[in-house]
Parts: sequence; structure tokens; C-alpha cells
Amino acid sequence: MDKGREIKPHIGVFGRCNVGKSSLINALSGQNVAIVSDIAGTTTDSVKKTMEIKGIGAAVLIDTAGIDDTSLLGEQRVQRAMETFAQIDLAVLVIAENEFDKPEEDIIKQCLRYAIPYIVVSNKADCTPLSAKLEMEIKKTYSHSVLSVSVTNREDIANLTQKIRETIPPTSYQKKGILEGIIKPQNIVILVTPIDSSAPEGRMILPQVQLIRDVLDNDAINIVVKETELRYTLSSVYSKPALVITDSQAFEFVSGIVPNDIPLTSFSIVLAHLKGCFDDYIVGTPHIDKLKDGDRVLMLESCSHQPTCEDIGRVKLPAWIRKYTGKRLEFEAVAGLSRIERPITDYAMIIQCGGCMITHRQLKSRLLPALENHIPVSNYGLAIAYLNGIFNRATAIFRK
Repeated sequence: MDKGREIKPHIGVFGRCNVGKSSLINALSGQNVAIVSDIAGTTTDSVKKTMEIKGIGAAVLIDTAGIDDTSLLGEQRVQRAMETFAQIDLAVLVIAENEFDKPEEDIIKQCLRYAIPYIVVSNKADCTPLSAKLEMEIKKTYSHSVLSVSVTNREDIANLTQKIRETIPPTSYQKKGILEGIIKPQNIVILVTPIDSSAPEGRMILPQVQLIRDVLDNDAINIVVKETELRYTLSSVYSKPALVITDSQAFEFVSGIVPNDIPLTSFSIVLAHLKGCFDDYIVGTPHIDKLKDGDRVLMLESCSHQPTCEDIGRVKLPAWIRKYTGKRLEFEAVAGLSRIERPITDYAMIIQCGGCMITHRQLKSRLLPALENHIPVSNYGLAIAYLNGIFNRATAIFRK
């Protein structure tokens, strides 16, 4: 699947030890990708497998550890399984032998908390059929039907695949154009891409590639320049550009060159609008003015990379915020989807990167604990725009 268009939807498979989660994944994918054993706790950590689902495309199946694992490391394994909810678009809850109690209820609570649709599957139907009483209780309590499945029955697996296709949110695989409704065919779009030591050698970063492709998909015209060539470019193009998109860290320089009648925003802000939580960013960003001495700010990165002296999230942006506020602030960074070790309430503010490497659902789930605790959230691009006094200008095209 083309990363320039979007990340694959994720499907988490949950259940007790030995209910047949791994066997179910093997049957769905048509491959022996998950280890199968009668020994409880065989799956000790989440295992991912990409498979093609007709009508959806490539999707990632996540096999999790048993939610009733009582082994020496069981508590940690169950915790890791629960953390999977921050990554998925759909949950498949697997039960067997008519067992349904607190472990299953906890899974459904997580689904409701993260607003994740779910499917309840009664596995091993060839050995122990689903009882009519349990089926009725689940339907009455959760308004959910239960799908009986045997992994050896191809028709059952086909029915489960169809159920997945019907239940997974279309937004997880039907991709909206990044600039859809913002630019028109034959519009000129200038993309300003500074090249410094943090830029990857010999290539462009993913948000830049995504925007180049999206401009072309809208039958518009790309002009890609470094910030040092922007003034010359603006004076040379025959038609006035419909939009200028810059790397956020060049906002101060670029905004001084681009006339006010030309819309201006950044790669990070465009992705923030696409990925979700944009309204939360709009409300949360001005909290920068309220930061106090000793406040701790969490910088969330969606990818893992080796930091440099010009790293935007770990070096430049923290320095700019300290200078702007004049406060003694502490900054911490967490990369990828790694666990946030501190309690979320230890932070006065959360600032998220553009999120080019994670899904819409993953980004929203990542920020959910902060939003639940009324902690202000912002985005790299929006924070930089605010610091440079062009917050309203940089967001105007999305706030009409």
C-alpha cells in the first residue's frame, strides 16, 4: 500500500488464553503467521500480520496476548494488549467454550472508551457450540450479535471476513484527499522545503512527498523550492499562487515574503487538519501563553528517528517556546507509539507532530488520555505559527 496515500487500517484480536486467537488469524490470512499451541500464554506479545481484505485493501491484524494471562509476566502482557487499543480501527473479541465474564467486559469497555467498533466471535464452534442463553445475554447487554466460527470451516471464515468488511469504519481505508476542497485544477501551489542537517540525505520527508502527490492528484501545479529561492519564485511565476505550504520551522522567514493575499500554511498544519483533533489543537494552542515556571511539556513524535542538533521537536521548538514564554520549562519527547511512562496528568501541555507515520485513529487514541484529563493539546505547526504571530493566517483556509 502506498505510504504517500495513507497508513493501513489496524484490526486487534483479543481474548483469553487458548480461545484460538492465533488460529483465527492464521485462517483469516491464509498463512501460519501466528504460533499456535495448547500451552496457555503462547502469544507473549502483540504479533502483526498484513493481509489483503477484498473491498478494504491491505490491513494489519494484531494478535495479542491472552487477557487472562496469570503467568509471571502476565500482568505486563495484558497491559501491552490493552495498549493496542491506541493503534486499532476495529476490535475482534474472541470467546470460546461459552466463557464470558470480566476479561471480556474489560475489552468492551476499552472499545467504548476509544469509540472503536468491535465484533464478538464465538470460536471453536465445532467443539462447543455457543449457548443460546449467552448469545441472548450479550445481545441484550451490548446490542451485539455473536458470530459462531470454526477455523476449519471456510464458510465461517468467509462470513467473518464479510463481518469485518461491514464493521470497520470506511474512514480507515477510504482516504480523503489532503487538499480536497482547498485547491482547484490548474492552481499553482508553492511548497517551501528547507534543507538542513535534520533533512534526510538524498530524499524528501514523507509529508512533502504526500503533498506533492496530492497537488498532482488535484490536477494542480507544484512548484517546490527552498526558502532561499522563494522570493525569486514569487516574482517569476506568471499567475498568483493559490496556496503556499512551508515547513513550519521556516514560518517566520516565509511569512515575511509571501503577500497577505496569498494563503499560507504548513505541512504539519495540513496533516493536522487531515488526521483529526484539529479543533482541539485550535483551542489548546493558545495555552502556550499560560505556561508557568516548572511546567512539563510532552512532545509526541509519530516516527522514530535519530535526533540532531537541529531536531524540530526536541531542540528547536522547545527553545522557541522557552524564549517566547520566558519560563523555565521542562520538555520530554516520546517517539513512535511508545508508552508514555509518566502519568499524563504530570504534563501541563501536549504538542503532537504532524502524524504522517500513524493513522487517524492512532493519533486520536494517542491524545485521548490528555483530552480526557482536560490537558491542552497542540501540534508542531500550529505551535510554531502561534509563536510567530501568524496563527490565524496559517489556519484560515481550514476555518472558513
